This record gives sequence, C-alpha cells and structure tokens, in this order.
Amino acid sequence: MTKPGTDRITAAFAQAQQTQTAALMPYFTLGYPDAATSLDIVEAIARHSDLLELGVPFSDPLADGPTVQHSTQVSLENGTTTVGCLEMVRELRRRGVQTPIMLMGYVNPILAYGEDNYVRDAVAAGVDGFIVPDLPPEEAADFDEKVAAAGLSLVPFLAPTSNPNRIEKVTATARGFIYLVSVTGVTGARSQMRADLSGFVNRVRAQTAVPLAVGFGISTPQQAAEVGQIANGVIVGSALINAVNAADDENKVEAAVRFVKALRAGLKR
Repeated sequence: MTKPGTDRITAAFAQAQQTQTAALMPYFTLGYPDAATSLDIVEAIARHSDLLELGVPFSDPLADGPTVQHSTQVSLENGTTTVGCLEMVRELRRRGVQTPIMLMGYVNPILAYGEDNYVRDAVAAGVDGFIVPDLPPEEAADFDEKVAAAGLSLVPFLAPTSNPNRIEKVTATARGFIYLVSVTGVTGARSQMRADLSGFVNRVRAQTAVPLAVGFGISTPQQAAEVGQIANGVIVGSALINAVNAADDENKVEAAVRFVKALRAGLKR
C-alpha cells in the first residue's frame, strides 16, 4: 500500500488516469448534520471516491457559499472542534477507509492549534494533505515547510483571474495537486460552468505536470463529466450536501452514496 501523504495523493490521481477517468473528490463537512452521520456518510462515499475533502468547521468561512456555510454553522453548534475533526479522521482510518483525505479548513484554527501540533496530530490521525483557502502562497512558506517535512501536501489555489506570475509561482512549488477554482466567488452549485474554463486549465497545465483538480460550482453528473474531460480531478461539495439535506434522516447516507455514484458514472469516458 502506498504510504500516506503526498505519495498517496499522487497514486490516487495516477490510478484514475490509468482507468481513463478524472479523479473524483467529494467534499463533506465533518460533524454535519451530526458527528455520527457525517462519519457514516464519509465512510460510505469513500468506496466510490478517489480522494476526500473533509471540512473543518470555522465561524467565518470566507470562501464558502450558503450551503457549506450552513453545514459548518450546524457542525459548530453541535460542538465540533479541530481536535474532534482529527479524531473523526482517525475513526475513519480505524474503519478501514484508505482513500486519501484532505482536510479543508481556515488558517485561524490552525494558528490557534499551533502549526507544528496540527501537522503532527494530522499525520497521526491519517490525514494526507491540507486545503487552506485563506492562506495565500505569499504567507504559506512556514506552514508549507512543516507540511512538506511530514510528507504531506498543502494544496494551492489558482483562479481564472490568476495572472501569469501567480500561476508560475504556484506551479513551481505545488505538490499533490493544484486546486483550480472554476469561477470567481464562493462555493456553491451553479447551473452552468464558465465558458473559458478549458482555456484556464490549459494555461496552468502548460506550466506543470502536477494534477489539476477543478472545484466550485460543479453540481451535476453532466457538469462533472465536462470538467473531467479537461482536468485530472473533479471536486463537488455543495451539491452533495444538498442531496443529503433533501433526504430523510434515515436515508441521508444512501442519498449521499447515490449522488456520488452518479458523479462517478458521469466521469467514465
């Protein structure tokens, strides 16, 4: 088995490429709608996913739209903490989940926890990498050094508005994959994808061999399929949470699995 961290992330993208599909990476908020249900949902969808992006709730999620904001607020009201999120990852590993796990969270809780402690405890829990939307490359060097020393990845962002200098800076140091934001603005399901998305992906691809995963706004299997034709990975969050919200309490896990399986089917080339 591939060792945890960047190597496991790289292997997941390589495996998807071998099967001629884009890697599927669902996002779900830890602790939503409650801790037990979120664990059951993540465990179940992991069987149909190449990677997992798990949200650490924060009171001011600047990059997130209404759906994810609501899920994080409910999770916080349930008493979810950073320590609790790491324990949930540990529990997922105890349950046998081997899928690479990216923790998505904001920088303030990391600083409050202590960067060294956060990386150490994340490694012990079984985390493979971090997605920190409000930590720009210009301010990420110290944390990235700690993450890299532990063999994990700090995933950078690029947006359609990123200029050539920013693209060059990000691609020069990226590990694991690069998160490409498909639209300007916050997360959330959208009715159609940006018309120039392909050009944006190609501009970044011209400068790096690191996998490119596209997120923000992908909400249907058809949209996932369209993005999967031009990118190495597809990230879907708000639409998954919406599918869970629409289900009765006793059917939320099944609804999540059904939605992720539909995305998976859409990605097959």
